[in-house]
Amino acid sequence: WVLGGAGGSLQPLVDDTEDVSLDFGNEEELALRKAKIRHPLATFFHLFFRVSAIVTYLLCDWFSKSFVACFVTILLLLSFDFWSVKNVTGRLLVGLRWWNQIDEDGKSHWVFEAKKVPTSIAASTEVEARIFWLGLIICPVIWTVFFFSTLFSLKLKWLALVIAGISLQAANLYGFIHCKLGGKKSIKVTSSFLSQQMFQRVSIKVCYYLHYVHHVFLCFPQQV
Repeated sequence: WVLGGAGGSLQPLVDDTEDVSLDFGNEEELALRKAKIRHPLATFFHLFFRVSAIVTYLLCDWFSKSFVACFVTILLLLSFDFWSVKNVTGRLLVGLRWWNQIDEDGKSHWVFEAKKVPTSIAASTEVEARIFWLGLIICPVIWTVFFFSTLFSLKLKWLALVIAGISLQAANLYGFIHCKLGGKKSIKVTSSFLSQQMFQRVSIKVCYYLHYVHHVFLCFPQQV
């Protein structure tokens, strides 16, 4: 309040400033998401198996002359990668997971879930999410390049292994994209025929490759 003119009346002082609310919660959340990697072991194994499979495929001729040993090693790395990404790293790094379950009536359900976590210690960081998605997308592209190079160079004995790599990693990529776009939805077989067919084909191919490896072991034991 200020003293007016000749009348001496009091007049309110107009303050042009505005109240600014400080939201420290958002700043803390932003700092938390931009923090360093908080799941180093999960981040390491998210890349370890898939990168090891690619490196082994490229350099296997230098390490061993046995085709069967190289085939089995790469297939095991791809299988470990599929399991660890699907069941562990996807849940820890980005809060996504997918699986199949059978209800009491014997019907199959594909479940794609996205966990919405509030600001907490369990929240993933932007670095972890970026590493997860880059690894998930780039590696199937590399295996696709291997497919065409194997096809054009007529190295047909590696074709089955390359197709296995594409199938396993593309299945995880499809599953997590489905989680990201439509999480927390349980999709029945009748409403997700395409998804079911895709995962069934992947399972059939993996079983075929394992049977093929077993047959090769029996026929050529001296090469192992």
